[in-house]
Amino acid sequence: MSNRQHLYLVDGSAYIFRAYHRLPPLTNPRGVPVGAVYGYTTMLWRLAEDLNKADGPTHLAVILDKGATSFRNRLYDQYKAHRPPPPEDLVPQFPLIRDATRAFSLACIEEDDLEADDLIASYARAATLRGWDVTIVSSDKDLMQLVGKCAEGGGCIDMLDTMKNQRIDIPEVIEKFGVPPEKVGDVLALMGDAVDNVPGIRGIGPKTATKLIQDYGDLESALAAAPTMKPSKMQQSLIDQAEMARLSRVLVQLKEDCELPIPIEDFALAAIPPDPLASFLTEHGFTSLLKRLGAGGSAPGPATQLNPAKPVTPGAAAAPQGSRQTLPEFPPVDLDAYECVQTIEALDRWIARAFAARAVAFDTETSSLDAMRAELAGVSLALGPNDACYIPLGHGGSDMFAERPLQIDKATALARLKPLLESDAVLKIGQNAKYDINIFARAGIQVAPIDDTMVISFDLDAGRGEEGIGGGHGMDELATRHLDHTTLTFKDICGSGKKAIPFGEVPLDRATRYAAEDADVTWRLWTLLRPRLAEEGGTRVYQTVDRPTIAAIAAMERHGIKVDRERLAGLSTEFTHAIAGLETEIHGLAGQPFTIGSPKQLGDILFDKLGYKGGRKGKSGQYSTDVGILEGLAAQGAEMPGKVLEWRQLSKLKSTYTEALQAAINPATGRVHTSYSLVGAQTGRLSSNDPNLQNIPIRTALGRQIRDAFVAEPGNVLLSADYSQIELRLAAHMADVPPLKEAFAAGEDIHSRTAMEMFGTVDRDTRGRAKTINFAILYGISRWGLAGRLGVTPEEAQGMIDRYFQRFPGIQRYIVATLESVRERGYSETLFGRKTWFPRISSRNPNERSGSERAAINAPIQGTSADIIKRAMARMLPALADAGLEHVRMLLQVHDELVFELPEADVAAASPVIERVMADAALPAVVLDVPLGIEIGTGLSWGAAH
Repeated sequence: MSNRQHLYLVDGSAYIFRAYHRLPPLTNPRGVPVGAVYGYTTMLWRLAEDLNKADGPTHLAVILDKGATSFRNRLYDQYKAHRPPPPEDLVPQFPLIRDATRAFSLACIEEDDLEADDLIASYARAATLRGWDVTIVSSDKDLMQLVGKCAEGGGCIDMLDTMKNQRIDIPEVIEKFGVPPEKVGDVLALMGDAVDNVPGIRGIGPKTATKLIQDYGDLESALAAAPTMKPSKMQQSLIDQAEMARLSRVLVQLKEDCELPIPIEDFALAAIPPDPLASFLTEHGFTSLLKRLGAGGSAPGPATQLNPAKPVTPGAAAAPQGSRQTLPEFPPVDLDAYECVQTIEALDRWIARAFAARAVAFDTETSSLDAMRAELAGVSLALGPNDACYIPLGHGGSDMFAERPLQIDKATALARLKPLLESDAVLKIGQNAKYDINIFARAGIQVAPIDDTMVISFDLDAGRGEEGIGGGHGMDELATRHLDHTTLTFKDICGSGKKAIPFGEVPLDRATRYAAEDADVTWRLWTLLRPRLAEEGGTRVYQTVDRPTIAAIAAMERHGIKVDRERLAGLSTEFTHAIAGLETEIHGLAGQPFTIGSPKQLGDILFDKLGYKGGRKGKSGQYSTDVGILEGLAAQGAEMPGKVLEWRQLSKLKSTYTEALQAAINPATGRVHTSYSLVGAQTGRLSSNDPNLQNIPIRTALGRQIRDAFVAEPGNVLLSADYSQIELRLAAHMADVPPLKEAFAAGEDIHSRTAMEMFGTVDRDTRGRAKTINFAILYGISRWGLAGRLGVTPEEAQGMIDRYFQRFPGIQRYIVATLESVRERGYSETLFGRKTWFPRISSRNPNERSGSERAAINAPIQGTSADIIKRAMARMLPALADAGLEHVRMLLQVHDELVFELPEADVAAASPVIERVMADAALPAVVLDVPLGIEIGTGLSWGAAH
């Protein structure tokens, strides 16, 4: 280890929010929220352990923001003005986080009127002037201005992003911003920062800002050159907003001359006294960490002896004292422990061990994320922590003359693996196993039985994690949250951009570390999460709904659906001509040409030039031109808004469907293969991606034309089986509404029944209003929302809501009871036990709270509907096979509809089987008070069948 002093400055504020979002809600024995405190403590502990394996720090301090304002607010009163207040359950954790830092006997620094970034910059400068090296533990882009700064004494500054396990030096800053660190402030001044409300120059984004600094050297030079630039909107913005850019430059500039409240010599790392840390861990019930410490006994010794601890994963986190789980004692992930299997003898040894273990985690490495086009590069297996291997099968350069490494012949290896992967006696454990199932199915291997850690996580914690694709149930997120481990990324191994290489060209030593780690982490996650199903009531929904559906969905994806390329191309041509015609009409009505797709230009035309009333500007200073605004103007008799809406619809249909679907046709099968996500919607609904086949509009003639392009193979037909008003039927059952149950039992038109109950008469208008009200109420709609949909005043809408509740009081009781339950327990629940968590249900932010309330009202109903159709899907193929209908294939699931392809001669026999399976899907687990109605149609196209 070098004798040079090395100061680590931890951006504690960033750690706090990362910790808050990593873990589900957790409370200490006194009922105080401590989820962020626990996450912060484990991250700090892990940091010390990781750093000391390498060239660790000699000195370390944690820097925090003390207040919400600083001297920058005096320079610009709108600085950080748009930041929402911290979450309600995070506020009481701030002082505890300071206590946690001090419990480690680490310096915790914060100062009035200064931001943490300024203190970090000042300490970094002071340390480098002494010849110390400095590492800033953060990924904050503002701090990247400091990277690479070196003092005459030799000390230099870099950064460490612990979440990505990545060092950030000058090359990484240039890769991110396109300029060296000393120019980052100039780029930020031009582009602004929406998070901190640094204004920048409106209309200039990151790419343009970088190009300007690359071309002109710095901000002042770019501003000075503006008058000589080619006339454009950007040129005028540079001229008009030059002073705002200069102000932004001052706002993003880090203050490096702050007074240092604690001398840097006091940051020296030494032995950690055990008592403060043990007392802190005991007080807050962090039993797993306390055990690591030695149950309050001997000190852990100097920082070099700290060991990482895995975070607690609570079960029913809303319980008064929280819920803490005893975690398995996993050894740290050791990437060098994995075996690369390159001989038949080694492969047979792993297969024999897997048969003996009766459970094996597995993963595939391929050339593409598209399971229907990907080529298999290798397979990984794991039988325990650090007990994993990688079996390369398709490695070597793409050039036919490239040298190929030693590996088992692919066909031979797959033949050896087939009995294991198909054996009923061995459980196969995957993460997003549906993808791997399809990869193996294309090779003639039917993988079963399976467990899927992604789906298990979803059934335990849907809604608890951060928003986004997968809802926080991807492997990387789960490894970070539950194992306190940062996995290797595909980018780490294969690179990115033009320098990226296919996985099959990765050297075997690096490929083994990456691939075997995936299987190892999957095994650890399964060992950790699987017991929680029984402990937290997740077994029922996992075993009876989601797990059996995985194989059925995988088969649907493989089948795909045929689309008529010529029909799509014809529609594209029709849409192109119609779009051009609409553009001419719109420009004529505007009196000038303009970019119709530009909200700003459209808003200026509508409200400034044409003078329409009702325009409102957002924070960006431009008029809103969303659908509601345009529909409102059209309802008032304005011609142009209606034309714009038609133009938008045609443009979207053309780009999203008629053109994109042609590109999505698989050349090998001639069909389109969508990918379904089992964790894409918190309520349990499936979501369709690449391409999305669930959002094709069906209520318009144009949308139906696109469905007409989905066709059956010659001799076959498409069959559509659709649940009729299933959510209203479930509402009648779950809310116990006798009039609605009677109507469904009698086969009445439910909207007509509601119209009679609400308005005393049934005609086209009252039935339409009743239909809107029926569905809107179940989504917790407000008086203003209903008013907008029906075109009435909020007072009239409130009267309708009140009348609805008077006629159907069970609905109101259901809503009240559901909200009370969710506020008390933290989650809603379907009839099959699916939990959806709503951590923001009691937020002080009214938008967050009302959004959670609306979702909580609907989640049990929509979730139960999703559960029922999944149960139908899982049972469908066995039922058809039992009836001798093996040629019937299930192709699509779109909300409440299933689409099949079958020989025309089988329609009469298949229809009653499909109807029976769907109608009885809830049984025997749930007996409903209302029948589930099924509507079946057939045709040569999807449009004709629906």
